[in-house]
Amino acid sequence: MRIAVDAMGGDYAPGVVVEGAVQAVKKTPYEIILVGDKTHLTGEMKNYRSSSLPLSIYHCSEVIGMDESPAIACRQKKDSSIMVATRLVKEGMADAMVSAGNSGAVLASALMVLGRLPKVDRPAIAALIPTLKGVVALLDVGANVNSTAKGLLQFAVMGNIYMKTIMNKESPRIGLLSTGAEETKGNEVTVEAHRLLRQSGLNFVGNVEGKDIVKGKADVIVCDGFVGNILLKFSEGIAEEFISLFRDEILKYPFRKIALILLRGAFKDIKKRVDYTEYGGAPLLGVDGCSIICHGSSNAKAISNAIRVAGEFVEKRINQQIKESL
Repeated sequence: MRIAVDAMGGDYAPGVVVEGAVQAVKKTPYEIILVGDKTHLTGEMKNYRSSSLPLSIYHCSEVIGMDESPAIACRQKKDSSIMVATRLVKEGMADAMVSAGNSGAVLASALMVLGRLPKVDRPAIAALIPTLKGVVALLDVGANVNSTAKGLLQFAVMGNIYMKTIMNKESPRIGLLSTGAEETKGNEVTVEAHRLLRQSGLNFVGNVEGKDIVKGKADVIVCDGFVGNILLKFSEGIAEEFISLFRDEILKYPFRKIALILLRGAFKDIKKRVDYTEYGGAPLLGVDGCSIICHGSSNAKAISNAIRVAGEFVEKRINQQIKESL
């Protein structure tokens, strides 16, 4: 299997992307194609004994910046690392693509080059969020500002397949993010989506309020991308600040350091559970190909895990299952 990696995308590219790719090829059977400026990438690869590794470079001359308009940039920069990596998937030269670059451009390139799967109205970005009972797949987290009731139903179907196949949940519990548990709560779209989900045959557990997310009430939660993106970034911020606050309070008084030593193992486990790098990237569900979107500040570990996720996505035929379910 060949995975194209946008080596120029992300806050710390190309250094950490190359490092993550090297880590991935040592742990997986995948061949990785680093897409980007050949001169820069050749220089980075000299830091590793990569000559015997299944790593290759596919040169491109342009990069889409984080602050550029996604649609305009994709049209104007045909030789950008994001567009070229996506095109490699379309042309069968790669089985999947991974990028920590401009997420809007990754979405735009996927729609322009790969297109949507049959019967999918709009694709959705699915992110894994830690809960007290494991993780929950939240979608959409940014592909669509607004969604229809039918779109939310499709998100639920795709999220159900992803959690069942990738996370081995036998019968994922589907929740609809709303302002109250009653089926009449929410706006018109949410109320109609509740009706469709109740009749869908999925394991629908009803509306889920914000406070229920971390309790693990559902395995899949659907919402529009505007709300989902805010919720995702809020949860990331809370996790980071909680870890920082806990550490600061422990270190404030000398005698508390003894407790830190005793709790070091538990503290390490908690930090691992809320660390987004453990989960790799977020798949763009509903496009006719595999596109994995990483956090812009991804480190090498996150890139490596995103490559692993891309491989699992293809190996377990997620798109074929979505086609058969819609």
